Amino acid sequence: MISILKALEQIKSAPLDAAIGTVTDVVGLVVEVGGLRAGVGELLAVLHEDPRVHALDLEVIGFRKGRLLATPLGSVAGVAPGVRVVKSTRGSAVPVGDELLGRIVDSFGRPLDELQPPRTSGRYPVHASPPPAVSRRGIEHVFHTHVRAIDSLLTLGQGQRVGIFAGAGVGKSTLLGMICRRAEADVNVVALVGERGRELGEFVRMSLGEDGLARSIVVAATSDQPPLVRARGAETATAMAEYFRDRGKRVLLVMDSVTRYAMALREAALATGEPPATKGYPPSVFAALPRLLERAGNCAGEGSITALYTVLVEGDEMTDPIADAARSILDGHILLSRKLADRGHFPAIDVLASVSRLAPQLMQPPQARSAALVRDSMATYANAADLVHIGAYVAGSDPRVDAAVRAAPAIDTFLRQGVDDGCLPEQALAMLAATARVAEGAG
Repeated sequence: MISILKALEQIKSAPLDAAIGTVTDVVGLVVEVGGLRAGVGELLAVLHEDPRVHALDLEVIGFRKGRLLATPLGSVAGVAPGVRVVKSTRGSAVPVGDELLGRIVDSFGRPLDELQPPRTSGRYPVHASPPPAVSRRGIEHVFHTHVRAIDSLLTLGQGQRVGIFAGAGVGKSTLLGMICRRAEADVNVVALVGERGRELGEFVRMSLGEDGLARSIVVAATSDQPPLVRARGAETATAMAEYFRDRGKRVLLVMDSVTRYAMALREAALATGEPPATKGYPPSVFAALPRLLERAGNCAGEGSITALYTVLVEGDEMTDPIADAARSILDGHILLSRKLADRGHFPAIDVLASVSRLAPQLMQPPQARSAALVRDSMATYANAADLVHIGAYVAGSDPRVDAAVRAAPAIDTFLRQGVDDGCLPEQALAMLAATARVAEGAG
């Protein structure tokens, strides 16, 4: 009797004009629903008869032969043929507001930190369009990360979108934590997509810290979640960043990682029968990447979203299809080198292989000249390093190589920075100028 009353209450709470469909089939990651009409991206709700079971949300990802194809946003345990399905009244929106600062939430904005749900001031759409290209404000102001190697040689701008390309275990989470703690942003939005559950607590406690968390929102969708829940984590974090940007805030959006976002989309797409294209990734994944990444940046107003996206490079190969696609969309890339990490050089930024496309227009002439001298010395040393290490190079053979060899220890010291060592922008520029003088042979 109780289950019948519960079902009646759920039906009464649905819109009067809403049709009721039924589950016709469940195969792997796809739930087929008959008797309903809905568009791709809309949410459905499975009405369980058991009052102790929460309604299961489904996201429509396609349709076939008059039936909807949907992916569950939770466990399908208990779903049986004939179970009733209605359109969800929540829609594809997430809670937003200052009340979320300092909180850890899931892909739907629900708290994961065992605290009371925040009373947020509004909701923002998860699937939003990027700002119009013509109305975007130009990038004119420097974004200070307080990481010496970035601020001096790879200068970023407010509203720039940059990829951090790295293999596993080279310090990308540590670098992200350094930036989130000290970067000159009003709000940080951190998306941990497809990460191991253990890493969530470690990132919050060790990399982000209490000070960093106080002005941050952490959106976590761990690897045990269904694929579209993981993908939704990236979109939810972007929607929250858009809310603060639209209110004139300087937002730092950090996403770890774009690769796992693409993997989640691949799982959902392959489950519906979409054919794989490049290394198992279907075409829809490469269409989804620019839709997500282009949402960051500047808008017509005063706010900005400076975005850092990590990209996992399988086998340290930059020819990975997701890495290629991301690099073509973003405004620069920072490559973390395993060779540098293996010899204890942190942050393990390979300056010569990294580029900020906006650095030339953001650097002042003295900084640009110093940066060019340091990079030239690094490139000269890299070309002759093998000969120097095996003792085949004879000092005096090439004055430029001699100067690069003398400057190498100073440059190496300049690029190293401890996790807890902050570096103000003016300090970074002063140290860059001093290192450039050594590289030029005047030190």
